Amino acid sequence: MKTKITLAIIGLIFISACNDFEELNINPNEPTTVSTGVLFTSALRTSVLTTSNEAFLLSNNIAQLTAKTLRAEVDFYGWNAFPTVWEGLYESLTDLQSLIGIAELDNNDQMIGVAMVLQAWIFSELTNAYGDIPYSEAIGGDTSVFTPKYDTQEFIYGDLLKKLDQAIVKINGSGTIYGDILYQGNGDNWVKFANSMKLRLLMYSSNKNDVSSSFSAIVNEGLVFKSNEDHAILNFLNTFPNQFPTLPLKQGDFDAVAIAKSAVAVLESYGDPRLSRYARPDNEDFNSPTFMGVANGVGGQTGSRLGLSYYDYPGQTTAAENGLDYANGILMSYAEVEFLIAEGIVKGWISGDIEAHYKLGIQASHNYYQVNYTPFGWSGFEDFYSNSGVAFSDNLDIWEQKWLGLYFSALDPYFEVRRWYVEAGGWDAIPFLNPPIGSNSNNYELPMRFLYPGQEQSLNADNYNQANERYGNSNLINGKMWIVKN
Repeated sequence: MKTKITLAIIGLIFISACNDFEELNINPNEPTTVSTGVLFTSALRTSVLTTSNEAFLLSNNIAQLTAKTLRAEVDFYGWNAFPTVWEGLYESLTDLQSLIGIAELDNNDQMIGVAMVLQAWIFSELTNAYGDIPYSEAIGGDTSVFTPKYDTQEFIYGDLLKKLDQAIVKINGSGTIYGDILYQGNGDNWVKFANSMKLRLLMYSSNKNDVSSSFSAIVNEGLVFKSNEDHAILNFLNTFPNQFPTLPLKQGDFDAVAIAKSAVAVLESYGDPRLSRYARPDNEDFNSPTFMGVANGVGGQTGSRLGLSYYDYPGQTTAAENGLDYANGILMSYAEVEFLIAEGIVKGWISGDIEAHYKLGIQASHNYYQVNYTPFGWSGFEDFYSNSGVAFSDNLDIWEQKWLGLYFSALDPYFEVRRWYVEAGGWDAIPFLNPPIGSNSNNYELPMRFLYPGQEQSLNADNYNQANERYGNSNLINGKMWIVKN
């Protein structure tokens, strides 16, 4: 009996000691849960850094706004997988899903709502790039879903539009928005972003669905971007670590991309002052600038470097010295909304003045890029619009000016050129663009999608293979996703 009592006392002492050790191992200065604000800031920054970087490396070049001077495979369609797109965006989605779980416990509807809007934007970039993707099970690792199914793009589009409607209801509810480095907690702007994004998604999917009633309802309600004050553009700093991703590059890496010959040709034909914002003058003379574009698909060429806002060259004029803002991360611009409305009028979905919205789109883009009209011979915007030849005369003008306005707008320059390519029936029907010259590994045809990352084949093989069956059993760049199928 004495032995049993002694052992019991020792056991109690041991348990007590273990509890003391556990208490000692808790760091009172380190939170055990991450706040919604920290997660939201992280998701915003990571996703926009990803898309801004891929605009530099991929979408601007595919859309012939810029061109690769080195490693020109992107331009001539010798595509491998682009894993940083997939990895960076899904990483941000994980943060947002964790945020939503915390906000639900806190009954913070506004926080849930803005997270849902950002989720929708990220998922839209992913599905527009790849087609069918992990969606409904994509971020379920915390519930043991480690091999998510690939949902069809048709389902994803329908669900994204529903989720944006649900998000707007949440944003108009109770709560507080934390960590919002995009709109500083302004829920009204998030509602405008959600509705503006719906216009974009409806336009992208108009090849497959009758979107006229939905499109007109959004425009008539009027809760979309109305000025550059509303647009979804994330302000970066010009110092580490919150810089636009081109600013800290090595000079050689930055110089691997230059302004494209196609873009220079159109901008010079109008005397468009955005040229000296998109590119740095070869002669470093901003009062009488000269430019040279690089043909897409060749490589090994030199041309005008990208504009002051994207890089500081030692010993040369900087953006700050020229009174310009440094580049920021564009999710969606007000200019794009005006071009969407103009095209909606052309397609008969809504009534209105095509030219008025077209003109507002150009002016919004000019204002955003802080253009200087004087070196190009104009007294101001009205003079430029009336006398440059840019005034509206044909429906293709909308595509051309929207193309110029999409500079560095995430992956959407590629998505829009692809839409026009399919809708118009090839390069010949898009006069401001040309098939890439030189070596071309895709018979000069514009690719329809990005390749799934190779890691999916090993980590999620069954679902990866099922998705590939919908693209003819091949993970190919010419496989047509739902929105581009005829």
